[in-house]
Amino acid sequence: MPELSRFLGISIAMYFNDHNPPHFHAIYNEYDIEIEIKNFTVLAGKMPARILGLVIEWAELNKDKLEDNWNLIQATGKYNKIQPLI
Repeated sequence: MPELSRFLGISIAMYFNDHNPPHFHAIYNEYDIEIEIKNFTVLAGKMPARILGLVIEWAELNKDKLEDNWNLIQATGKYNKIQPLI
């Protein structure tokens, strides 16, 4: 599972050949959620509200890069790192 970014103990990743809709995973301690890239809907999992807010803030800033990485990973298995939330 390629790690696209890491910040404040949160890991952002995508799986190779993952199911639609396009989404990413946010992992924080024992929590793991799937978030749809299009509208930032939580598709599965749980996350503390404060951490979820940080993940959504980061995703809003990087929506285009997330979409590009989804397409790149699905087509070639390659990906680009994304700047962390600072």
